[in-house]
Amino acid sequence: MPLTQNPGMGGAVAEPGLRLAVVAVVLVAIGAAVSAAGRLGHAAGVVRAALRAAVQLAAVSALIAVVLTGLGTSAAFVALMLAVAVATSARRTRAGTSGAWVGVALAAGALPVLVLILASGVVPLRGVSVVPIGGIVIGGAMTATTLAARRALDAVDERRGEVEAGMAIGLTDREARLEIARPAAAEALLPALDQTRTVGLVTLPGAFVGMLLGGATAVQAGSVQLLVLLALLAAQSVAVVGCAELVASGRLHRS
Repeated sequence: MPLTQNPGMGGAVAEPGLRLAVVAVVLVAIGAAVSAAGRLGHAAGVVRAALRAAVQLAAVSALIAVVLTGLGTSAAFVALMLAVAVATSARRTRAGTSGAWVGVALAAGALPVLVLILASGVVPLRGVSVVPIGGIVIGGAMTATTLAARRALDAVDERRGEVEAGMAIGLTDREARLEIARPAAAEALLPALDQTRTVGLVTLPGAFVGMLLGGATAVQAGSVQLLVLLALLAAQSVAVVGCAELVASGRLHRS
């Protein structure tokens, strides 16, 4: 079925079916073909990522009803999300044996934000609320951690001469590294900043659209989206600062 109006959902929803499958295949083919033509080196990665997403979403769709039945199972699912996020970020960073520090930066960004949101009562302490907000915040922190760590490590490696020059004028090794790592890591915040600045003008992010599809009013959807954007900014800011400090101290390094 194509996009249809579902009165119970308050908006348009994409129904599973042949048309959706065909469009999905075409989108993957476009991504892979363009990546191959542009020699980006990710053509196969686009296909693998799409297949994994399809399998994982199918599995989650089957499990989510069970997961959301209790707060304990929901918390366990969020913990699984965090573990997978840490493993993914550590692998992308290519940090080797120091990859555990990636998890420290990621958790330091995501967990305090989630605790604040849930403990304040702004988001109900129920599985149907905990799992989505947990996934959004952890996912955002994962992206920022990966980008910040990669860019900081690359910058320190590529500009080793500047680090040594800083030490020659009296800076400690950590201070010299931090001068290089901090601005490089800070670039990881640009997507979140741009999304927050342009929300409603350029983009209508997922939380807003999801609330509308679920039958919420525009005001309710806007309130939830604002909370999500501010939570992401807070979590990602902490994660980025953590990555810069860990790289500067030498705890997070390439093997």
